[in-house]
Amino acid sequence: MTSRTVLTSPNAELRVVSKEFPKAEFGSDETKTLTRDLIETMRVENGIGIAAPQIGVHKRMIIVDVGNNQPQAFFNPKITSKSFTKTESEEGCLSVPGVFGIVKRHRSVTVSAQNMEGITQVFRAEGLMAIVFQHEIDHLDGILFIDKVLRYTSHPKL
Repeated sequence: MTSRTVLTSPNAELRVVSKEFPKAEFGSDETKTLTRDLIETMRVENGIGIAAPQIGVHKRMIIVDVGNNQPQAFFNPKITSKSFTKTESEEGCLSVPGVFGIVKRHRSVTVSAQNMEGITQVFRAEGLMAIVFQHEIDHLDGILFIDKVLRYTSHPKL
């Protein structure tokens, strides 16, 4: 496992829309290494989620770990449905260090994603898990949480 450098805003790489994770790469040694490196990078940076573009890999892959210390990799994740109700919560981002702000997101989402073997899973995420999925999937589309902030709660430039 190797911790990789997290790209930080305003690096243009963070604005690139990621490509579909290739079927041929599921289960490969390269994918297993990328997964381990993303998990290690997330742990070193004290994150609860990370997307491959944050380390300059423009493939649709995210890691999510919301406190159970069981990080999971999700490939080609898509939100297939969203709750009508939304919630406001404070977010930060490994790619925008020292900046925190209130973001409004859907309270729950249904996610379709593939696992390491390329098998599609569909599940409902609620609360913090829903927020993390929305945040990380935004990264895959070149969107940062600062694009959605309603108000900043901590900003080093203020």
